[in-house]
Amino acid sequence: MKPLLATVSRKEAGIAVLGAAGLAAAATLPLFDTGYYLSLALNIVMYVVLCTAWTLFSGPTHYISLATAAFFGIGTYSVALGIDHLPFPLLVAIGFVASSVLAGLVGIATLRLSGVYFVIFTLGLAELVRQVVTWAQTNFTHGVGLYVFTDFNETHIYWMLLGLAAIVYVTGWLINRSRLGFAMRIIGNDETVARHAGIDTARAKVALFMISGGFIGVVGAFLAPRFAYVEPPSAFNPMISFQVVIMALLGGTGRLWAPLLGVIPFTILFDQVSAHFPNHTSLVIGIAFMAVVYLLPRGVIGFVDDMRRLKRKFRIVLAEDGAAGKEHAS
Repeated sequence: MKPLLATVSRKEAGIAVLGAAGLAAAATLPLFDTGYYLSLALNIVMYVVLCTAWTLFSGPTHYISLATAAFFGIGTYSVALGIDHLPFPLLVAIGFVASSVLAGLVGIATLRLSGVYFVIFTLGLAELVRQVVTWAQTNFTHGVGLYVFTDFNETHIYWMLLGLAAIVYVTGWLINRSRLGFAMRIIGNDETVARHAGIDTARAKVALFMISGGFIGVVGAFLAPRFAYVEPPSAFNPMISFQVVIMALLGGTGRLWAPLLGVIPFTILFDQVSAHFPNHTSLVIGIAFMAVVYLLPRGVIGFVDDMRRLKRKFRIVLAEDGAAGKEHAS
């Protein structure tokens, strides 16, 4: 069996070098700006991690999950509840485990569903968790919010998210080259065929859903110090789920890095809309979702692939016509 690094193609090595260079360049941003552009970049990196983690599961399986807000909120509350008693790294680890466990429980109960039923259930999950947290805080504490006081500023959170982005990409690359990744691609193409091939489809889906949910929970944990005051509407905001789906679908789910193509333009657009038309953000998200579904059903990367395929067919047709013309002339 060849070592893993020996099987890396030249193209993959090039992408890795380019990604590492981009990550290093992005890490220098706080040295030049700690205001608006850092805040915008932090939002971009946050959604890059969220969308990539979402794509780990939803990309190969084609299951549209709207449970992002639930996992994100669990991670946020893991830090908010324990910040006065436990060290921050341990709370982040707890957020990862708690979100993974929730994803596992949800997966065991629901991943036999597919299509619109799975979408509806995951959407309701975030709202259910939000209501449970609100009820618990209302009845057992003195309020519905928690203060999160730390020494972290936006620069620290930005660097932590960049590091997490690197970990998520490496994890995704390893999964794609593993038996689990191969199994998930078969499941995404035809789940019935996967079962007949001897793949434990339920186990594979739950395992990948837990990994995806855990990373999303870590993002929520990292963002807790930025909120400073954590409450259910902000931690379990359903808009996070919808934005992640729109950005991921806009970029495309065919490549691990494809969500970048949706995250960057949409985050900038959403920032401008929120600043100039704060009462119309939901309308913009709705229009964007419909536009992506109808105009770019396979995302930007899918559109590019289609154009390349069409170009190759066009060249083949021209070559065949040219060959036929020469034969006719002779």
